[in-house]
This record gives sequence, structure tokens and C-alpha cells, in this order.
Amino acid sequence: MARAKLDKHFSSKEAVWHYGADVLDSEIYSQCACYIQHGNTSVREHSISVAMTSVAIARRLPFKFAYSSLVRGSLLHDFFLYDWHDKEKPIDNHALGHASRALENAAQWFSINPLEADMIKKHMFPLNITPPKYRETVILTIADKICSFKETFEIGAHRHEHKTISNVLK
Repeated sequence: MARAKLDKHFSSKEAVWHYGADVLDSEIYSQCACYIQHGNTSVREHSISVAMTSVAIARRLPFKFAYSSLVRGSLLHDFFLYDWHDKEKPIDNHALGHASRALENAAQWFSINPLEADMIKKHMFPLNITPPKYRETVILTIADKICSFKETFEIGAHRHEHKTISNVLK
């Protein structure tokens, strides 16, 4: 796992596109746009927002990070590929089980490393009781909570920015 400082010329959006292009360009990942995550936000939009927030948090800290894995793990953390809001096909224990399903799907469709697997599997900490192994997993966990809160309560300019960024990254 190569940890490095992010090129200071990269914006968070550019970093997500640069390191996550293989995921974002895949046909299977485009299906995430069909499923709602929080409020009116799709899983795809949520995951892009989480990846951008993860990069923004990491670049403010005095540590080196594996930015490629930080972005890819963030994009794939909710890659569960089902509608957990569908009342006719209820999903048992989505909150606890979706990380395992996302990891299975990510491993099936993409080449993921142990860091990315840890991020996907443990992003629901402390709801899942196994703590993160890597600092990138901690960053993802925090970014996911921030974005989920904003999306659920439709807070601030985040909503408009979120939709615009998702369209740019299509």
C-alpha cells in the first residue's frame, strides 16, 4: 500500500475522477444511480460525495494516505446493488448487512486490495463491532456519517453541489 501526499493541484473532485475512473466508468457501477440511499440521493451520488469528502478530510491531515484506495473504497462502500427501501422486497437488517454485500459485489466486479476491503467491510463502525484496521477506513467512516446526515436532512448548499458533481462525473 503506497501512501503519499495528494498532488496539491488536484481538487477533491479531480482526485475522485483520477483514482476512481475504473469504477465510475463501469457499466455495473452505473446501476447505483437507480437506487436511493438517503432522502432523494442515489447510492451513486452518495458514494461520490463520500469519496470527495474523504479526500477533503485526508488532505487536511498531516499524514500520508493511499489516495487511490481511499477513493476506490469510498466509491464502493455501498455497492450493494439493491433497493433497501422497497417494501415489497424487504431486506433484513440492511444497516448491519449491506457492508458484507457491498464487499462481495466489489470483489466480484473489481480488483480490490486488502485496504479497500477493510474500508468497505467496516465503514459502519461502530454499528458493526469490528474496528477499522487502517486510517483510510476511519476517514471513510467519518465522511460517510457526514454525508449521510446532510443527505437525510437535506442540509445547505450540499444538495445542489451534490447533484452537479454527480452529473459532471458521469
